[in-house]
Amino acid sequence: MMVRPLHARRIVVTRPIAQAGMLAAMIAERGGEAICCPLLEIGPADDMGPLQMAAAHLTTYALVVFISPNAVGYGLSILLAGRVWPEAVKVAAIGPGTVAALAACGVTGTIAPRERFDSEALLALPEFGAAAVAGRRVLLMRGNGGRELLAETLRERGAIVDCLTCYRRSPPADAHGLLVLLRGNGVDALTISSSEGLRNLWSLLEPQDRLQLARLPLFVPHARIVDEAAKLGLTKIVLTGPADAGILEGLVAFQGFGHE
Repeated sequence: MMVRPLHARRIVVTRPIAQAGMLAAMIAERGGEAICCPLLEIGPADDMGPLQMAAAHLTTYALVVFISPNAVGYGLSILLAGRVWPEAVKVAAIGPGTVAALAACGVTGTIAPRERFDSEALLALPEFGAAAVAGRRVLLMRGNGGRELLAETLRERGAIVDCLTCYRRSPPADAHGLLVLLRGNGVDALTISSSEGLRNLWSLLEPQDRLQLARLPLFVPHARIVDEAAKLGLTKIVLTGPADAGILEGLVAFQGFGHE
């Protein structure tokens, strides 16, 4: 019989809806009830003109970096314009989800970190060193906003960097479903996959809801989110391993659930 360590635990998954399914299924397999309440809404960029222009000059880039699966979903087909990926253009990604999304579209051989999945880890790879990128054109496929570390560091190392917004992130219109759960003590834990999502959640909560949130364990896959939570005064933060697998491992190991 399969061990079901999350039996009867109601766990909120806050990833964007298109990325929430895998973690929700993994939680369900271990007996938990996953409740999807996205803290980021994802849609196409307001202006796809720059992306279409980049597609016409794709072979002039030495390296194209996809920041997330959304960058693949909203940008790759336009960038390729019906052709296969040019062999001379290297492709990179920050995390395994993005690598998998590229592979599903026939783009393989992706450069990516093996452990930590963030800009710092990508920049530590030899393919991103000054000797490798100086004087070469690099295209960053990303959403609106976000960190500038990758672009700024590559420019400092001598690369010629173009940044393309191929999708748009925005806060959810409301958090009514999550508010109902919080106010009714109907949830045991939340998973938070980005600092931006946590800020969106905080901005949508009334003071009494913030107090309720502070009583719940938050499972987060990166130290930056821990820092963001600390700024908000939250203390019940569980730092997990990266990606969905790391979050699930943290949930399963958490003693505060009182496993049977």
